[in-house]
Amino acid sequence: MIRLPGLIDPHVHVREPGQTHKEDWDTATSAALAGGVTMILAMPNTKPPIFDRSTLELALEAARKKAHCDYAQFVGAGPNNAVGDGSRRPLHEIASKAAGLKMYLDSTFGELRLDDMTLWMPHFEKFPKNFPIVLHAESRTMAAGILFAAIYDRPVHIAHISLKEDVLLIKAAKEKGIKVTCEVCPHHLFLTADSPLPQGDREASRSEAQGGLGVMVNGRREVRPRLATQQDVDALWSNIDVIDCFATDHAPHTLAEKDSEDPPPGFPGLETLLPLLLTAVSEKRLTIDDIIRRSVINPRRIFNLPEQPETWVEVDENAEYEIHAADQFTRCGWTPFEGWKVKGKVKKVILRGQTAFEDGKIVVEQGYGKNVRE
Repeated sequence: MIRLPGLIDPHVHVREPGQTHKEDWDTATSAALAGGVTMILAMPNTKPPIFDRSTLELALEAARKKAHCDYAQFVGAGPNNAVGDGSRRPLHEIASKAAGLKMYLDSTFGELRLDDMTLWMPHFEKFPKNFPIVLHAESRTMAAGILFAAIYDRPVHIAHISLKEDVLLIKAAKEKGIKVTCEVCPHHLFLTADSPLPQGDREASRSEAQGGLGVMVNGRREVRPRLATQQDVDALWSNIDVIDCFATDHAPHTLAEKDSEDPPPGFPGLETLLPLLLTAVSEKRLTIDDIIRRSVINPRRIFNLPEQPETWVEVDENAEYEIHAADQFTRCGWTPFEGWKVKGKVKKVILRGQTAFEDGKIVVEQGYGKNVRE
């Protein structure tokens, strides 16, 4: 048995308010604890999106009642909330109450997206530099976001990088002293566009135009950024020192939605993050220190998060088992890693001196989770 610090996941879609049939603060934070995660940072692309004081309070009120683990809530950048208007105060006035600012600059699930670069400028100008700006930005858009970081001399964090060109550009930017950090998700480290479909997928698939070619894509494979090539995956692993954080981008959708004619992008991941990383440790691809640095130390520094006293995770590093959605707390009912054999199982989680998870059961009440921005 080994003891790890409680993990921090800086990229979680809780789905509350508005989409609690997929997930809510109860099930998401239960899944977090089962995966050894004791603090989550929640994304703002809910329904309604979290983009002002009233919607932030709406999300936080649900979290106060339901959360089992600690948390903070991002606010989303919109076209009109950087400077405010007659009915809405400027977003930077509530920065201290939020995990940070999330800017959606590329294709995403939800209503928040900023296509016009002139809409980025007031957010970079106004949002306090001691609170992070996180960019959903891919390829050339990511390059533009890094340019903005240089122009405005402020840190940016790039979410879920997936491509060889992403990691090499970030490496070059860091070498030039640009204030950029990044995260990678397990599905971009362990899966490719050619990976076998999860067990249980129906054989029917749909045709999707991609790069001018008709490509058969199963709905459960849909995620943003898309799963990449083996060359991209190899580049992420060979440049692992460039990557600051491991993050799940836990984005649950129901099986009915994923198997529909118009499947939304996203994978659940809170309960599979640590087993996959520990399996990589057993295979000598990572070390325990790599996990701690990218799942505790760096997220705490980048997002200016407090330490969690008397908090740790007890793991049986020798336990071998298969991943099955039926064993998980997430409401969505599936996992892209169904049937995967992994090594390393969370047995017990202590959060702020109290047993929160033990032998497969959540043992703290809803509402025990603490808002780390209060």
